[in-house]
Amino acid sequence: MWPFNQIARLEDAAPLDAVGAKIKPFVEKALANRRVTDALHGVWLGHPLHPVLVQVPVGAWTSAAILDAIPAARPAATLLIGVGMVGAVPAAAAGVADWSQQDAQQQRTGLAHAMGNVAALGLYGGALIARSRSRHGLGRALAYSAYALAGASATVGGHLAYRQAAGPSHAVAHAEIAPPGWSDLGLLSELPDGQPAQRSIDEVKLFVLRRAQRVHVLIDRCSHASGPLHEGQLSTENGRECITCPWHASTFRVDDGEVVHGPATAGQPALQVRIEDGRISVRLPGLSMGNED
Repeated sequence: MWPFNQIARLEDAAPLDAVGAKIKPFVEKALANRRVTDALHGVWLGHPLHPVLVQVPVGAWTSAAILDAIPAARPAATLLIGVGMVGAVPAAAAGVADWSQQDAQQQRTGLAHAMGNVAALGLYGGALIARSRSRHGLGRALAYSAYALAGASATVGGHLAYRQAAGPSHAVAHAEIAPPGWSDLGLLSELPDGQPAQRSIDEVKLFVLRRAQRVHVLIDRCSHASGPLHEGQLSTENGRECITCPWHASTFRVDDGEVVHGPATAGQPALQVRIEDGRISVRLPGLSMGNED
């Protein structure tokens, strides 16, 4: 059986739910400030922050593993182990913020990933203590063990990101199957005024909001976890009308799909709209055919 099929068993490891239930109250309290959670999710960056921050500990520890094999470079390896440990703190904070808004199976895998990282940090801490006491052989053994464990934990994290899709935009997959060119969406008069509605072009579900003679159209499936935007609540943020996903409260501007609040970091694809003779047509930018206007 392929190694990743073994890792997949973590998704069904129900005993991890009890661990998650004990942690969640502390996580929710720590993440009560929405500005903090938006920053940790990476809303300001337009990209999940956790995979960006992990480059520091991963790079530092990989370099330390190489330098530890060179006797003259071992003091530098010790320094890099410390740098990696410091860098792991903000990376872990961003990871916890993401974990708090994942589904049950993703959270199980995320807990296993986190526990592996905590154990690796413990081994690295032991390595630094051993080196400070001139027990350099033990320090190197602990550091290499920590590196191996951190690598295994990173593999679990990769499973979470790629197999369980905890991070990629879920809206893009729907946008990619939209037909090219303009598609008829029906009569303007059939849309409720000031109330979100769902319409479809082929198999693509759309969020539609009419304001008098103006219509805004977004991909309906939330980029964070495919929640139905048309079931969300409208609000105003900084003078712009927004829609909040009913599943995890990601908030998007209705006129251009940009993210206002996470956990989503990718915006909702916004469709171009034209109204002719009372009928609405829409298309995704970049999917026009030939010289079509």
